[in-house]
Amino acid sequence: MAERLHNPSAFASAISVVRPDDRRHARAAESPPRSAALTSSRQTPGDPRPRRRPPFECIALILQGGGALGAYQAGVYEALTEADLHPDWIAGISIGAINGALIAGNAPAERVNRLRAFWERVTVEPWRDWSERLLPAKSDAVRQWLNQMSANHALASGVPGFFTPRFPAAWLHPSGTMEATSAYDAGSLKATLERLIDFDRINADDIRLSVGAVNVRTGNFVYFDTATHAIGAEHIMASAALPPGFPAVEIEGEHYWDGGLVSNTPLQWVLGSRPPLDTLAFQVDLWNARGELPRAITEVATRQKEIQYSSRTRAGTDGFKHLQRLRRAMADLFEKLPAELRNGPEAQLLRPEGDHRVYNIVQLIYRARNYEGHSKDYDFSRTSMQEHWRAGYHDAIRTLRHPEVLERPANREGVFTFDLASDGRE
Repeated sequence: MAERLHNPSAFASAISVVRPDDRRHARAAESPPRSAALTSSRQTPGDPRPRRRPPFECIALILQGGGALGAYQAGVYEALTEADLHPDWIAGISIGAINGALIAGNAPAERVNRLRAFWERVTVEPWRDWSERLLPAKSDAVRQWLNQMSANHALASGVPGFFTPRFPAAWLHPSGTMEATSAYDAGSLKATLERLIDFDRINADDIRLSVGAVNVRTGNFVYFDTATHAIGAEHIMASAALPPGFPAVEIEGEHYWDGGLVSNTPLQWVLGSRPPLDTLAFQVDLWNARGELPRAITEVATRQKEIQYSSRTRAGTDGFKHLQRLRRAMADLFEKLPAELRNGPEAQLLRPEGDHRVYNIVQLIYRARNYEGHSKDYDFSRTSMQEHWRAGYHDAIRTLRHPEVLERPANREGVFTFDLASDGRE
């Protein structure tokens, strides 16, 4: 039986309501959110003509890992699809791989609904009924306590449609068995993915999909990519198999863990593709490398995760800008060489490295609220999920209000980066 699609109106409250005490979204709350479609195009409402595609050969969606924070990526995608910005290529790691597969593995009209179905499936509210009555005023201290209770519930009881605790525990299973190597059984995730994703559609290559994992035996980072692989549920699960919580996933005789162990951001895989393409990349990160100096041991754990899993995305982007400037200079220099030098073996070796391609890298980075601690990536409460989704939706809309993010860069390196936190003027 086909999976019932959720009515978009069921999530309206999660998208339209902004907490008045949330300073990060205070400006967004001053006026009703505008449709991203109306802010990214000159098209008149009701005009049946398709909106003009941005002047790039490839629109890429780059999705970082981050567990329960991944609902932020779903909110970003909803705003992008409202703006008729549909990716040609999705690269994801861990929860980013799951979100990417949900998008690539469904028809355009169903993608947001399938994302919503997944996030509603894996989020629960065991404390809502009584907490709403006993704790109507949600101060930061109360929210921090409720979030931690929800995270503890996920650790103890698992997450529906995602993972369940092993019983008996891992250390009671014989050494060498899969059960002895992980705290949780992720079999229910496989069933969820197969119910919500059409893998035949993924492998039809309408959208290129790349998911990162690490080979447990060799330690080498690997991308399973529809350009070279037939992607199945096992590849998505391998990308999300974070030890020691989840067991390694066997694929063709090798075993794989979560790609976030090596690099949690697949930006370089897309930017380093050959042949190069003019690319508009939406980089959606769930961990912010910038933060405050910790004041307590609990804050140390939070800050450690943020630094570890942010994978130095801004540094990577800055390094790419420098590299691309050198490539453009090399291409210009090659055209100025006399024929005898241009046709020499040294020049022919370097020639493929020079190009005049252009790149827009639009960074959307989740910025956690004060009450979110080190357990925010496994707080699968419905309330937190809705907040994360809403944050991604509003951040994407605010970003798309800046027309330069969709225009070809005109600077010397041919790379334009936009980060709402530093470049936003709202």
